Amino acid sequence: MAGKDTLALMPTGGGKSICFQVPTLVMAHDHPDQRLCLVITPLIALMRDQVANLQARGIHAAAVYTGMSYDKQRTALDNCLYGPYHFLYCSPERLESEEFRKRLADLPVGLIAVDEAHCISQWGYDFRPSYLNISAVRELLPDVPVLALTATATPETVDDIQDKLGFKEHHVLQKSFHRENLNYIVRRTDHKDEQVAHILSRVPGSAIVYVRNRKRAQELSEWLNGRLINGDAAKPLNGEMVDYYHAGLTTKERNERQQAWTEGRTRVMVATNAFGMGIDKPDVRVVIHYDLPSHLESYYQEAGRAGRDGKTAYAVLLYNEQEDKAKLKKRAVDTYPPKEFVEQVYHKTMDFLQVGAGSGLGHRFTLHIDQLCHVMRLPVVQTYSALHILTQAGYIDFEEEHETQPRVQILVPRHLLGEYNLSYEQAELLDRLMRSYSGIYTDLQYVREADDTQCTIHNSQFTIHEILVSLAKRGIITYIPRSIGCSLTMTNERQTEIYLSPVIFEERQARFAQKLQAMLEYADQTQFCREQLLLAYFGETGAVACGHCDVCRELAHRIMAE
Repeated sequence: MAGKDTLALMPTGGGKSICFQVPTLVMAHDHPDQRLCLVITPLIALMRDQVANLQARGIHAAAVYTGMSYDKQRTALDNCLYGPYHFLYCSPERLESEEFRKRLADLPVGLIAVDEAHCISQWGYDFRPSYLNISAVRELLPDVPVLALTATATPETVDDIQDKLGFKEHHVLQKSFHRENLNYIVRRTDHKDEQVAHILSRVPGSAIVYVRNRKRAQELSEWLNGRLINGDAAKPLNGEMVDYYHAGLTTKERNERQQAWTEGRTRVMVATNAFGMGIDKPDVRVVIHYDLPSHLESYYQEAGRAGRDGKTAYAVLLYNEQEDKAKLKKRAVDTYPPKEFVEQVYHKTMDFLQVGAGSGLGHRFTLHIDQLCHVMRLPVVQTYSALHILTQAGYIDFEEEHETQPRVQILVPRHLLGEYNLSYEQAELLDRLMRSYSGIYTDLQYVREADDTQCTIHNSQFTIHEILVSLAKRGIITYIPRSIGCSLTMTNERQTEIYLSPVIFEERQARFAQKLQAMLEYADQTQFCREQLLLAYFGETGAVACGHCDVCRELAHRIMAE
C-alpha cells in the first residue's frame, strides 16, 4: 500500500490472495483512478474460482483467458475501464497480445499481482518463459507497484524473481514456513501400493496421493477401489470412493472430479502434479507421495496442501532406496538430454511440421508427440524435455497437454437456411449461436456451449456436440471439436542452425542435478529433523526441531528406551 515493489513468501494456505484483494479495495476507495488490480496467474480454473468467489461477495471481478470469444474479452475489458470493477485476472500468455497490452495501458490499474512468481525465475522449479512477458507490462505501467507471491523459493530464486520483475529495490516479506500441525514422515517400503492402502486405513478424512505419471494414477485408483469392492480385510477406504486426476483429462472431467473431491463425495484423489495449484480445501488430512518429486520446492508445496485448517495432518513420502535412486538418476538424463539431441529434435520437429528454413514465424501447430516420435524415430520422454529446452531458449513455444476449445463458423447465409429443411433442434441451436457470437459468419469462433452436456430443445434430449456434428455433415457449419494435445507456436522463423549456450545449458543441468540430490538426501537421511531441513533449504535458519516428524519421534523413542 506504500507503493513498494514487494515479494511475499508465504507457505501454502497462508492467505496469499488476501494480500492483494484487501489492499486493492482499500486503495480503490481513496484513489478511484487506481481502483483495478491486474492479477497474473497461470491457471484458468484458479481464475474462474477466484472471480466467482469475489462476485459472490458483491465485488466486481473479470477474467480474460484463452478460449474466450473476442466479444467476451472485449466486454470484460470494457467493464474494467468503465464499470466499478476492481480485479482483472489474466494468464501470462495473454500479455503477448499487442491488442491486450494496448487496452491495458488505458485501464485504471493501481496494483499488479503476480501469483506463482517462482515461474519467472530460470532457477525456480517451474520456470515458464511466458512469465517474462510481465516485464513488458511494467514498461506500460511504470508507476504501478508489483506484488509477487509464491509459496516456494530458495534464496537464489528470491533474488532472481525481483530482478526479472524489475523491482526498483529488493523488498521481501516472508512468513515462516513452519507448520506446527503438519507431520513430515518418510516411510521406507518395498510395497508402495500396500503402504498407501495401510495409511488410508489408519488416517481418516480427505487425502491426496501424488504419482509421477498418468497411467499409474489410473491404475492405483482402480486398485484401491478394487480392494474396497472385493472386501479386502484391510478395508482401507471405509466405503468411500477413490478417483484419479491428470492433465490428459478434458477440462470438464477435471472440473467435475475436483468438485467431487472438494465437496467430499470423493475421499481420495490419486493424481499427477497437475492437481493441486489453487486448491482451497482446508480439511485434507494426509498427502502421500508415491514417487519422489524432482525437488524439495514442489514437495513442500504439494505436502503443504494437508492440514490447512490447522488441525493435525500428515505428509508421507514413500521411499524405496534402490528403485528411487535409479529413477532419479534416469530422470536427470531424461530431463537434460545432450545438446546434440536437442538440436536433432528441433530439426526433426520442423521437418515433421513441414516448416521450411526462414519461414513459420507466428504459426501455431497441434503437435501429437507420439506420432512425431514414431515417424521421426525419437524417444518420447527425452523429446518432451528437448521441446521444453527449446522453449526456454526462445525458438518455439511448446505447451504440453494444451486443450483446444471447440470452434464453430456458420457457412450458409441466414436468409438461405430455410432451404435446408432444418430440424427444430438444429434451427434453435443455430439461432442461439448467431445471437451469442457476432463474428460467427466471418471466422471460427470459440464456442463454450459446444460440449457433451445434455440440452433440452422442444422436449427432446440431445448433446450440443451431436447437433453440431449433424450440421457440419450437411455443410452448414465448420465445426472443430474440443481436443487435448500439445501445441507448438513458432516464436522465430525456422533456423538452419540453433545455438544453446553451453554455460546456461550446463548450469541448468547442474542445478537440476543438485535439486535431485537434495530431494534424495531428504528422503535418505535419518539424523536430522525433517522440518528443520526443509526450512533451511528455503533459507530459514535457526529453527528448532519440530518434535513430531518420523526422525524426531524415533529419537524420542530411543531416549525413552535408554
